[in-house]
Amino acid sequence: MNEGRRTAAVLVPVFRDAEGRLRIVLIVRTDRGLHGGQLGLPGGKVDDVDESLTATALREAEEEIGLTPADVQVLAELAPVRSGPTAFEVHPFLARIPDEIRWRPNADEVVEVLTPAVDELWDPAIRRELLFTSAHLPSGLLVDGIPVGERVLWGMTLRVLDDVVPRLLAGEWEAALR
Repeated sequence: MNEGRRTAAVLVPVFRDAEGRLRIVLIVRTDRGLHGGQLGLPGGKVDDVDESLTATALREAEEEIGLTPADVQVLAELAPVRSGPTAFEVHPFLARIPDEIRWRPNADEVVEVLTPAVDELWDPAIRRELLFTSAHLPSGLLVDGIPVGERVLWGMTLRVLDDVVPRLLAGEWEAALR
């Protein structure tokens, strides 16, 4: 699958809140770079120091939002997805994290950390064609997406969630997420 593509890894961190609702961690990227202003998952490209794709995802999550690897329980490697414009093959890893994490976003990379409820992301009534705008796309781009607050979830991140959210809601990792 990696014909001429670069390799990256992302973490799909999930936790149960005080009411028992399953939540997923999303980041809002700064306006820098090709993915500027987009909702994403903590992660990035593989570096020479990384021993594995899991190590990449954990390192990047710590760099971007201060998520300590000791607080992360990796549950599964999900199907890789392609990130079209950047020619990356992205390897997502589902991970359980504690609910009392204090986020420490790296201001050079992350504007905000969001934790929407998983069941809200899978409501078919909210998925539709939406206008995504950013510093790089001031006139906007119509995309298949889901509104998350004032933001639009779309693209590679949405494709990762299209795989994992129905499986989470079906209870595939329920025992590990209690």
